[in-house]
Amino acid sequence: MAKPNYQYEKRQRELEKKKKKEEKALRKASGHASDTPDGADGADGDAPEQEPATGADSSGAPAQDKPAD
Repeated sequence: MAKPNYQYEKRQRELEKKKKKEEKALRKASGHASDTPDGADGADGDAPEQEPATGADSSGAPAQDKPAD
């Protein structure tokens, strides 16, 4: 029976890890635009922050209700 080549197997694992790490770095550098193709999971956790429509000022504190005249 042939003797297993552990060094070859280890090198292949290391190359695969390196490849995955580089792909991850490229995805991170591109702004997470291609993490999931066409929103396949249905929910986007990296949605851009939006300014609140009403109820808060620029400090993030709730706006005070103004009495009607």
